[in-house]
Amino acid sequence: MRVTFVEEDWSKLPPQSISTSIQQDIFAAPVRTKLYDRILTILKHGFVIGKKKYEFLAFSASQLRSNAVWMFASNEELKAEHIREWMGCFNKIRSVSKCAARMGQLFSASSQTVEVPAQEVEIIPDIEITTDEDVTYCFSDGIGKISLPFARQVAEKCGLSETPSAFQIRYGGYKGVIAVDRSSSRKLSLRPSMLKFESDNRMLNVTKGSDAMPCYLNREIISLLSTLGVKDEAFESLQLEQLQQVGQMLSSRDAALDVLENLAWANAKHVLVKMLLQGGYEPNQEPYLSMMLQSYHESLLSELKGRCRVFVPKGRVLIGCLDESGILEYGQVYVRLKRTKVDDKTSVLTGKVVVTKNPCLHPGDIRVLEAVYSEVLEEKGLFDCILFPQKGPRPHPNECSGGDLDGDLFFISWDKDLIPPQVVPPMDYLGGRPRIMDHKVSLEEIHKFFVDYMVNDTLGAISTAHLVLADREPEKACSSKCLELAQLHSMAVDFAKTGAPAAMPRYLKPREYPDFMERTEKPMYISTGVLGKLYRATLESSARAGVTFVWSKEVAEAAYDLDLEVEGFRDFLPLAEAHKDMYVEKLSMLMNYYDAKHEDEIMTGNLRRKAAYLQRDNRRYGETKDRILVATKSLQMEAKEWFENGCSVKQRQQLASAWYHVTYHPDYFEEGTTTTCLSFPWIVVDTLLGIKSANRRDMLVDQETTTTD
Repeated sequence: MRVTFVEEDWSKLPPQSISTSIQQDIFAAPVRTKLYDRILTILKHGFVIGKKKYEFLAFSASQLRSNAVWMFASNEELKAEHIREWMGCFNKIRSVSKCAARMGQLFSASSQTVEVPAQEVEIIPDIEITTDEDVTYCFSDGIGKISLPFARQVAEKCGLSETPSAFQIRYGGYKGVIAVDRSSSRKLSLRPSMLKFESDNRMLNVTKGSDAMPCYLNREIISLLSTLGVKDEAFESLQLEQLQQVGQMLSSRDAALDVLENLAWANAKHVLVKMLLQGGYEPNQEPYLSMMLQSYHESLLSELKGRCRVFVPKGRVLIGCLDESGILEYGQVYVRLKRTKVDDKTSVLTGKVVVTKNPCLHPGDIRVLEAVYSEVLEEKGLFDCILFPQKGPRPHPNECSGGDLDGDLFFISWDKDLIPPQVVPPMDYLGGRPRIMDHKVSLEEIHKFFVDYMVNDTLGAISTAHLVLADREPEKACSSKCLELAQLHSMAVDFAKTGAPAAMPRYLKPREYPDFMERTEKPMYISTGVLGKLYRATLESSARAGVTFVWSKEVAEAAYDLDLEVEGFRDFLPLAEAHKDMYVEKLSMLMNYYDAKHEDEIMTGNLRRKAAYLQRDNRRYGETKDRILVATKSLQMEAKEWFENGCSVKQRQQLASAWYHVTYHPDYFEEGTTTTCLSFPWIVVDTLLGIKSANRRDMLVDQETTTTD
């Protein structure tokens, strides 16, 4: 069971509610509240629900940031401690924070693939340098290799249609990325930097495969690029282009396709694309298509207004890999991209590129590098990833917000207008050393670390203060206050590993907030910086976006598509009605659980009436959205099983047509119904579009025959 410690309104517990200070002259002594003891008691002793007693198991890094843990209902046969013993040997880890983090790494979502015997794994050395200042940098931190034949086998196990160039993996106590090496004879080649703890588990777990993801600016990147001299007009031009495209997506098929292609995560994306391309439907005519596009339209405008999420056509988000050949020089990268998802054509970037990694607060996190072509690297066949050199005074990933190669994603753009005219030296991200104990880390120490993290978690406050001061200060993100906040932010990020908290001084806390942050409960000012300009440019478009789709009998009469009827479908209407009723019941339960008022909200994860805590916390809203999309995908997979088990293969067109009929035909419209289910028939989109295509061909043949006669 996942247990999250939150306020009564589901918002994050403020640190001062767990530990407060008693002011005594110039001294302030921290005092633990009863809430501190209450949380610690639950972690130590668990709790009982019915006949089950739940005990603390572990927590992942993302759960720690969300103040959540896994609890397990132990019994005589299996206890939480047995699971921890099975996970691996953590006895040699003498740091409380690091021990907790290592336990947590096994709780990231992953797919089991195949077991790899130890004799088929080789350990290869890390690539390190030691500077004159006696500082050691690891260029290969977190990355290994996988042979091409084995990579194909793993990709097949993961259900991938093609073999990616790299996988983010867990293998026993190893964690990181393995990149395809065509010359390798061993299944896996792992490095010491990937080993986090000892384990006898030989199952290869894949977290994700490499892919070129759409690239978006955010407030932090815009703020840093502006600080380094990128003109406001460059951002305004990109945003205007996006506003125009988003504005046309509800009426133009081409614009709708362009927008859908650049949606990173969307369950319904492939269905909508097929409806536009194969079905020939117009965005403003087919009800389900129109409803979904309106929802995405509204969400995209909201993200532009609330997060400055500006799409960068000449950019990608790529996983970082290492140039194993040693060809690249310091200051160079190699990037080969697939042009489209349809064919195998690729192109290699050349020229200046801007590279960074989120979160980024220091101006030195922005690196301007040279993308180069290399015949040797092209023959290695790596694509949709960014290769960094193994040479130089310091690894480029480390220069970008202290990143490494164990799965970090990097923002890269070759848009000349976004290449800053100046750069500054990167910040030192060596960080503090974790506190080392003289004994084995106990479970009680991990419990205490969890609650202490809740007290000392200042990451959000530091990020907010930096955003305000970078907008307010004349030197922007290069001001002394912003640079101090960048240092504190690095400490706060590392707190989960080092156990060393970042205390934020009072003089760095903002007293008023810019209008683009919409902190209406706080003193506000009109921002004259680029973020203020971009925010105000979206207001008019956002105001027009508030129109939601309405399903009515008139809409049903106008939209019903006779091309989706097939002979014999009426025999399946009773079964189709039963399937539809089950689907509506389950869909309604999901909508009630997440407080969604309309079908499109649950199908896209874009809730209109977000709870206050979700409005303030983008990360938690992202997690909620992911859970919604997983739940809807699971429901649709279940419905597809009803479909496949409800008839023979030869009868599937009749049942699909019946599904469409009971959903769309005006005779089935119920006045006052609270839940539409227009998504229901499109679960079997391929079958429906097959019917439409066949009926079109028959109609053309009839027309040609009539003309000939």
